Amino acid sequence: MAVGRPDKGSEEVVKAPRARMTGAQRRLQLIEVARGLFAERGFEGTSIEEVAQRAGVSKPIVYEHFGGKEGLYAVVVDREMETLLEMVTSSLSKNRSLYRIQQVALALLTYMEERTDGFQILVRGESTAGTDEGSRYGSLLNDAISQVEHILAGDFERRGFDPSLAPLYAQALVGMVSVTAQWWLDVREPAKEVVAAHLVNLCWNGLTRLDADPVLVAPDYTEPVETVADTGGDA
Repeated sequence: MAVGRPDKGSEEVVKAPRARMTGAQRRLQLIEVARGLFAERGFEGTSIEEVAQRAGVSKPIVYEHFGGKEGLYAVVVDREMETLLEMVTSSLSKNRSLYRIQQVALALLTYMEERTDGFQILVRGESTAGTDEGSRYGSLLNDAISQVEHILAGDFERRGFDPSLAPLYAQALVGMVSVTAQWWLDVREPAKEVVAAHLVNLCWNGLTRLDADPVLVAPDYTEPVETVADTGGDA
């Protein structure tokens, strides 16, 4: 049976013209595509041709936006650094000491959960010719250590402890959170809120005063004032 062409009055499926991306939209698309490829294959294993193919554009368009693979990689790393640094520093600059440490752990876990590709790029630490991207994640941790050191130094002075020990404790705290967060990225359990609560439990209470069932605290948390009896001293 022959199938006739649809009459003028019948419904026809008409493809709407695809809207062209603006320059800014195209640049963002290329960055997102490249982020996935760099995380999956590393800098050396990724080519501009693959980025262009996955984005559905020609290679000259990628070169037009970034000048080459090195430029594209640098932009991807810079954006991830800005995102993670903002999340960490905003957590360190607000609220009381315990809540700040809690929020730093949550910020790092949240970033890793939501931007796993970006975190893998930062941790891989690859360097390109003439650049120092390989040290970026280390620089971020150093920034966090510096800010935690400042927090702890003030807290130590208020409590009569030696503030010169703050750098040592800052290294220990940030290192513990960073290493645990990388482990959690592989196993993804328990929930990040539970991981953060237990990290803070160890950071804040120590092994001898661990809470059996730690929970996250609210921003208006008030730290209890220790008495002589609490510290085990003489009355």
